[in-house]
Amino acid sequence: MIALIASCKKENTVDNATKPVVIGYLIPGQSISLRVYSQKGLSDTATYGTPITGLTPSVSDGSKTVQLTDSGNGIYTYNDLSFVSSGKTYQLKFTYNSLPVTATTSVPSKPVGFTASKTLINLPTGSTISPQATDSIAVTFKWKNPDSLYHVIVFKNDDSSPFNIHPQFNAAVNFTINAKKAEYYNVYYRTFNYIGIYRAILWSVSEDYINMLKTNANTSSQRLTDAPTNIINGYGIFSGMQSDTIKLQLTQY
Repeated sequence: MIALIASCKKENTVDNATKPVVIGYLIPGQSISLRVYSQKGLSDTATYGTPITGLTPSVSDGSKTVQLTDSGNGIYTYNDLSFVSSGKTYQLKFTYNSLPVTATTSVPSKPVGFTASKTLINLPTGSTISPQATDSIAVTFKWKNPDSLYHVIVFKNDDSSPFNIHPQFNAAVNFTINAKKAEYYNVYYRTFNYIGIYRAILWSVSEDYINMLKTNANTSSQRLTDAPTNIINGYGIFSGMQSDTIKLQLTQY
């Protein structure tokens, strides 16, 4: 998924410095993988802070509690693929610096009826795209959303060396669109800057995830004390999610 919390940096206060950063996603059919690390200093350019090892985190679904295994490098895992199920609520618990660190999340239902108006997309030719240039819809994605769940669409390029059709722009190869609670989303040609094979992954996600996504999109210097989190006595996110995928081929000729 998206490393939303990797950029968390601490202010120089005692309270902030003692709280861990936690990243954990619960996805049915996949093992649980929880990453726990210290907050980074403001000048630290590493992706993550120092890993926190030696913890004994547990996850409960209300009737069964499982212990995660310390796999090293601040990563804790549980490999029973049947434990995480759609519709259930899960609670994470562990102790750090003598404080209980907890979080609760529910696993949303898997996206249903995910379709694309086309899977072969030929991007317009031209060396530049100015803000004043007209644009049109490249592809429309649709899905059913009777429960008004939050959704994001993640675009991942599977090519080993993606070709940038707009080299004058420093655009990201992979990107995420917040579809909110909609049942469709129009993606415009200008959104795509690379050709090749893409996976369009529709995720049903929690509101906590959406809040963190908006925070990362709106600022590059967000104070950690202001960042939204559902971790009690910590920072980061513990969130259930599910996905469906459509493969796209982007060309330009």
